[in-house]
Amino acid sequence: MPNGINDFLRHKHPGPAHAAPRKRHPWRIALGALGTVLLVTVAAGGVYAFSLTRAFDSGTENISNAFPEEASRPQAGQAAPGTAGVAAANAPAAALDPSAVLGGVPAGQAQTILLLGSDTRGATGKDLAGIRGERSDTMMVVHVPADRKSLSVMSIMRDSWVEVPGHGQAKINAALSWGGVPLAVQTVENLLGIRIDHVAVVDFSGFEQATDTLGGVDIDNPIAFDSYHLKGHHFEAGSQHLNGEEAIAFARERYAFQDGDFQRVRNQQLIISGLLTAAMHRSVFADPVKLSGLLKTLTPFLAVDDGLDSAYLTSLGWELRDVREPQVTFFTMPTDGTGTSSDGQSIVHVDWVGLAAVQKGLQTDTMRDYQPELQARG
Repeated sequence: MPNGINDFLRHKHPGPAHAAPRKRHPWRIALGALGTVLLVTVAAGGVYAFSLTRAFDSGTENISNAFPEEASRPQAGQAAPGTAGVAAANAPAAALDPSAVLGGVPAGQAQTILLLGSDTRGATGKDLAGIRGERSDTMMVVHVPADRKSLSVMSIMRDSWVEVPGHGQAKINAALSWGGVPLAVQTVENLLGIRIDHVAVVDFSGFEQATDTLGGVDIDNPIAFDSYHLKGHHFEAGSQHLNGEEAIAFARERYAFQDGDFQRVRNQQLIISGLLTAAMHRSVFADPVKLSGLLKTLTPFLAVDDGLDSAYLTSLGWELRDVREPQVTFFTMPTDGTGTSSDGQSIVHVDWVGLAAVQKGLQTDTMRDYQPELQARG
């Protein structure tokens, strides 16, 4: 694999308090990996590229009503001064620019993408697009600046106590259960004061199959623990190779940790990191059968809005091709410890002072200046 793509898949983020700092980290967002996969194949051209992009577009579910009523939403983002045409100016040759061929991403505009992880254990099947009654276990906001020179990925703790429109104060993950994807989008938009450009729902049950398709996943476990979800299994500290069943049990664990969901989020990141490392390996990229098989494994567990298609992902991957590890930041939305709500629920308090800095960075497209801190149970 070219070094530029390898570098693009690395990022920095604050590590857990228990673990020694790592020197390198692959990029941990599956969306970015998929965009890069499509970028490489489209740049190569031919029937193979067409079949892969078609497989993604036909294999994923479409969320036809992904967004709330327009009157309740923040205004659409504007192009930042001096950024129009940045992607076109950076492209060395139109013939190799997927944006020129496929279109997809508005030139010179910041993009914000909401990823909702539903740990449904396969119960939803092909009903991800209209999902209700299931709480989102994972929420991530991906911010791509207008100049495409950096990337910010913010995880939101699922028990964060916020205002859910029409329901009052509640855990943020209840929004998906009560009002489906539109209410989840509206809750995050109101919380951050920004407009969500695209949204995807991922059923993480698909990660078990993807892990086995890739031959397992390698991780470096920072904390040894006995698994609650895989009875009788002990996860040793240090490097180990996990199959699909083990990987899902590892990612779901929270009862074994003093930090609870905070460590659970970190472990989910480790699993995604390992999967991306395996997926981006040369042996997968160079093998049409393996790559097609991986897409076929993942797409049934993915639902996206109308505009989040292969053209958009390919264009975005191309525009971000020069981003390197120092320009990618992964962090958790500022929190102010844990507590109990008036009705007895265990909740995570939002650090509203800290969040104000995040809001400003997102609203003014200056997230490159934001300095995140490690979030832990207080």
